[in-house]
Amino acid sequence: MSAQSDLSSKVTIATLKAKKLAAEKITALTAYDAAFASVLDASGVDFVLVGDSLGMVVQGRDTTISVTVDEIIYHSQLVSRGLERSLLMADMPFMSYATPDDCLRNAARMMKEGNAEVVKLEWGALEIDMVYRLTECGVPVCAHLGLTPQAIHKYGGYKVQGREASAAIQMKKDALELEQAGADILLLECVPMTLAQEITNQAKIPVIGIGAGQHVDGQILVLYDVLDIAPGKRTRFSKNYMEQESSIQAAVSAYVREVQLGEFPTAEYAFK
Repeated sequence: MSAQSDLSSKVTIATLKAKKLAAEKITALTAYDAAFASVLDASGVDFVLVGDSLGMVVQGRDTTISVTVDEIIYHSQLVSRGLERSLLMADMPFMSYATPDDCLRNAARMMKEGNAEVVKLEWGALEIDMVYRLTECGVPVCAHLGLTPQAIHKYGGYKVQGREASAAIQMKKDALELEQAGADILLLECVPMTLAQEITNQAKIPVIGIGAGQHVDGQILVLYDVLDIAPGKRTRFSKNYMEQESSIQAAVSAYVREVQLGEFPTAEYAFK
């Protein structure tokens, strides 16, 4: 039985790595409460991210900057109550890993208090040594490359990353170093699809994309974009599945199915 067809087994980091080896697409979505988490779990979503995107889609703020560790932990607790099989990943918010001590302390809180099984950190503020230390302590790590929303004020807007040759070379180098340091998953956001494919081909760990084209190991989207309930303009790389389905459950299942079959994302949802 393939990993994709088995909806009874608990998803782990090992499950995701096995899917990469078997060339089976990984599916992921964000969630912020138990009710939506339960829908995602029943639909076969492999992992659920409690993202700091909650600052924008739940709290109505313009950026993710204001989200706190306590808020991530609270929402992780809620989401964990709705999950039976899906892996639970939690974002480490802005400045929560500014120093190695902060990083270890806050990651421990997210796992012990929030029931997170993986923590996600944005590259740039993240130092390689922090990945080593988290790995040594038994904390699974997802390293986020490309557009990192916590650095939005430094970028001056939400812009595709890695288009220039020098930036692409550096991103491939960063991805390799993060994997060697012990990262379990890489997440690429708003990256040209050819660059994302190159990073995926060089990596031995799963590479998940959001606005990174179809030639990665899996996809993640913000659930509220999939359901077309996010405030403001929907991002170019997101697809409204409620246009073609009559229920939330059906919309989530359609997303899972299209990712698994390689039907999403098509070129219109990617960047060159």
